[in-house]
Amino acid sequence: MAAAVLANKKLSIKSPAISVDSAGTGPWHIGQGPHPSSKKIWEKAGYKHEHTAKQFTSNDFYVHDLILVMDSSNYHNVVSLAENEEHRSKVFYLRSFDPELKGIDPNSADYFKLEVPDPYNQSDEAYETTLAMVERAVDGLLAELTS
Repeated sequence: MAAAVLANKKLSIKSPAISVDSAGTGPWHIGQGPHPSSKKIWEKAGYKHEHTAKQFTSNDFYVHDLILVMDSSNYHNVVSLAENEEHRSKVFYLRSFDPELKGIDPNSADYFKLEVPDPYNQSDEAYETTLAMVERAVDGLLAELTS
């Protein structure tokens, strides 16, 4: 869902150039398309995006300048693949860019506020709540990148 939002919202800015990629930290859905409920909700919101699941690897640190994670499990799984501090410094919780959550240290007791809950197999309302969180964070990210 976050990739769909960012891929669409990045079209509203001219610089910097942004490419969007998406990968999970586990092998569960490699090769599959998006979850039908997730796709339904982002399309209902007007986003168009195609996606095939793949797994994050240590090579992604060499390919990407910024790596956004959704929750602490993703954060720790990604950081555990980092070979050095330069790699670790590329990893951020997506919601750390949400203007309402600015300044929360991901290593503090408040880290859980930065997590995007996974609505997998929940109600449409859960997906819509997640979408709203992602949209605020992506708007904050784009504002920071363009300021």
